[in-house]
Amino acid sequence: MQMISRASSAAMASFTCSRGQSGLCVVPGPRQLCLRKGLLYGFMRLLSMPFKTLHLASRSLRVAEFCSISNMSSSLQIELVPCLRDNYAYLLHDMDTGTVGVVDPSEAVPVIDALSRKNRNLTYILNTHHHHDHTGGNLELKARYGAKVIGSGVDKDRIPGIDIVLNDGDKWMFAGHEVHVIDTPGHTRGHISFYFPGSAAVFTGDTLFSLSCGKLFEGTPGQLIVYVTDVFFPSEDNVSAR
Repeated sequence: MQMISRASSAAMASFTCSRGQSGLCVVPGPRQLCLRKGLLYGFMRLLSMPFKTLHLASRSLRVAEFCSISNMSSSLQIELVPCLRDNYAYLLHDMDTGTVGVVDPSEAVPVIDALSRKNRNLTYILNTHHHHDHTGGNLELKARYGAKVIGSGVDKDRIPGIDIVLNDGDKWMFAGHEVHVIDTPGHTRGHISFYFPGSAAVFTGDTLFSLSCGKLFEGTPGQLIVYVTDVFFPSEDNVSAR
């Protein structure tokens, strides 16, 4: 920003005065200044495009090289699947049974591609909440694979294709892995998190990020604070939040 500011200041200085045939100083009008500033802004954006491209490429490389598959236990694999421009879905694969689930598929195509590469079927779709950037791929994935959609009982009327309703305190089995359902409202009133105690992993949706909490749409800050203190930092174990 400082570079652009200095460049624009220099440009403005060079355009401050031009000499006409009479030798008089001609000050450009507002429309001329606006045009010149627009040209300068466009030129600076053109220069920045390669850096943006490199940033997006490095994001994909980091995901593929460092975050692709994480062994959270002896038999559970978790794979990150980039979706949309700035989101992820998570593929869960139980190596003992071949059971596969996906958490919060915002779109179907990247998930289908990830499954096709390894010739896998999809058994479950887990939704932390109803927002489209977490459920947008539900119906297409369900139609293609016959997967069961799992979500909050509070949000059952807002989650596309829901089959299995879970509520706070429920325990559900993903293959041989026990899953604790935790009510984590705030971002939405029906937001839940899926805690895999055997793998020390919790899928928090839009309640908790690595450096911040999610936006409040249907809840209160107090609800998020209770979640952070009681769930994300349990006394007995360290938990990896996703």
